[in-house]
Amino acid sequence: MAESKLKRPIKDVVLCIPVSFSRIQLTRIERACSIAGLHVLRLMPEPAAVALQYAQQQQHMLRDKTGRVGKRIALVFNMGAGFCDVAVADIDGGVTEIKALSGSEIGGEDLLENMMRHLLPSFDKLDIKSMGILRVAIQEAIHKLSLEESVQIDVDLGNGSRLCKEVKREEFEEVNKYIFCESEILIVECMQNGDVNVKDLTDVIVVGGCSCIPKIRNLVENLCEREIYKGMNPLTAAVYGTALEGALTSGIDDPLGDVDLLTSQVTTLGIGIRANRFEFVPVIPQNTTMPVHKEMIFTTFKDNQTEALIVVYEGEPELEDENHLLGYFKITGIPPALEGVPEINVGMDINASNELSVLARVMIPGSRQPVVPVMELKMPTVDDGHSCCNEVLDRAYGPTLDSMIVRRKNHSI
Repeated sequence: MAESKLKRPIKDVVLCIPVSFSRIQLTRIERACSIAGLHVLRLMPEPAAVALQYAQQQQHMLRDKTGRVGKRIALVFNMGAGFCDVAVADIDGGVTEIKALSGSEIGGEDLLENMMRHLLPSFDKLDIKSMGILRVAIQEAIHKLSLEESVQIDVDLGNGSRLCKEVKREEFEEVNKYIFCESEILIVECMQNGDVNVKDLTDVIVVGGCSCIPKIRNLVENLCEREIYKGMNPLTAAVYGTALEGALTSGIDDPLGDVDLLTSQVTTLGIGIRANRFEFVPVIPQNTTMPVHKEMIFTTFKDNQTEALIVVYEGEPELEDENHLLGYFKITGIPPALEGVPEINVGMDINASNELSVLARVMIPGSRQPVVPVMELKMPTVDDGHSCCNEVLDRAYGPTLDSMIVRRKNHSI
């Protein structure tokens, strides 16, 4: 469709992604694009794309006498069908810095399914045709509830079944109170992680397919103590921002200054390794500005230990098995020494394209060079981030999984 519209072949793409996507999912997206003959220039979180469009608008509207846009801080709330994302963006001149991101796999599909189950508890026993009819009817009712206090649902489901019921807006909100509560938590979490309070916010932007739901708009306005920004189309903002990023990444020169912008992204999830028994120890914390290089020093946990297994995860929970497994590799040839003497330096590097490399080197106090060859791998190296690869890992390396403990605090380079 895009090639037909542009009347030329497309080889390079910038894609918009939910904040909660793991590196495993991002790798699969890039692989699918490669199969389709497309080269991925950038994978951009949806709220970051919206923030980029906002930054461009400010360049047009708020230039002072020096030609410089004043500093602004915006909170972006984006809820679509399957995801809810929040971002805090600091816009200073043409530079957009994403200070924090938070996201969850909640969205309009959850609102719809909750209402289907509420109005017809046995809906999952319907045949495909009847379920489709019910789905369309309730979806239309939810849309109408954004404008009306109550709606009448009257739909023939076939096989002698019929659903006839009046639904009020407050009933819809009560049925989905958990979803709305989760949305509030994401906003609070994002502002805390970005070290921003409501008084710092210049604008609050609400976009996505659920942006017209009154409860969503009210909770965002109440939490942020601001009226919602009205300067962009909530259904096309992410697409427009992604197109802007494509222009920036492609190096397009615009004499009018419409693409005189710079974006700074952050990690959506923490990245670390398994250590201290079953713990997930972050080396690169969540919401770290990219590109970044960080290191942490670990050590052996028993005397005369000659090998160690580096197991890399992505996530936030303290227990490693609740996070996404990205890959693993073994260091061998560690010189025999007392427990805690060898220094196992694990470094992680994320470049501007969000590519992750993990390296490890072993040092002995007094030596200037690594005592075993430095190992470096690009991650992820596994195709599944959950149970399947974890089970294989346990079977292959079970006794040596817990082979490292933290030596001292990490430091940035």
